[in-house]
Amino acid sequence: MNLLKNLPLAIVGIAAMFASSSCSKNNNSKSTPDQPVPANAVKLSTNVKFGNILTDAKGKTLYFFAIDANGNSGCNGGCSVVWPTFYQANLTLDNGLDIKDFGTITRTDGSKQTTYKGWPLYYYQNDANAGDINGDKVGNTWFVAKPDYTVMVSNNQLTGNDGVKYNSDLKPGDGVTQYIVDDRGQTLYSFSHDKFKTNNFTNSTFSNNKVWPIDTAVKAVLNVPSVLDKTQFQTITVFGKTQLVYKGWPLYYFGADNNQRGNNKGVSVPTPGTWPYTNATSPVAPN
Repeated sequence: MNLLKNLPLAIVGIAAMFASSSCSKNNNSKSTPDQPVPANAVKLSTNVKFGNILTDAKGKTLYFFAIDANGNSGCNGGCSVVWPTFYQANLTLDNGLDIKDFGTITRTDGSKQTTYKGWPLYYYQNDANAGDINGDKVGNTWFVAKPDYTVMVSNNQLTGNDGVKYNSDLKPGDGVTQYIVDDRGQTLYSFSHDKFKTNNFTNSTFSNNKVWPIDTAVKAVLNVPSVLDKTQFQTITVFGKTQLVYKGWPLYYFGADNNQRGNNKGVSVPTPGTWPYTNATSPVAPN
């Protein structure tokens, strides 16, 4: 039985309007405005000068410190005021970044710091705005954090396989030396008996490759820190494998460094100068 048929038309109309209004209010109460998606904790930003760089969620530039090649932070006290640390407990990443490349260290003061490929990450206090890169090359030890460095540099004490400390002249003594490492802080050496783009050490069977492994990880030279000249890096083919070359010097690891970032034991083997470090002042290999 339809009760509305026995009601006056005016009342029916009011009832219909009330029902329509009620439905409309209920629908509106269920709708919510779209919420902005929060930016990732680490972004892959594009810079005109440096290409792809690492920044935080707000676009503030992140940096590496050459002293940190061993994976620990060498920036403490007043240094950490100028170069504040970056830390995120729960990392979200832009496409193109791999979570396996990120880690966390505990600093000497007990605080945490995020690392990328083992390099602790920092801000620079003089970068006021997103996109500023005023910290690159400060003291020739600070470099904008990039995902695609082929090599980096380390500023540290040389300590040979003989336990002796060496200075930059490869004479016994204390002193910080800058030298080329791979993108994960492992030292790269040249061989004094090599010639320009010619590997005179490695056997065709690679039977001695465990002693001085060639750097085969690099297929092409992508980027280098700003204290180095990218054009001075090339690759050569050694018995079917690719080897990185700097200033004509084929580059090697030292097996006894045990793939340990920060080690530079090879500088003393068998005598200092046979397997020297390389850096921006190294001579070009002879023909």
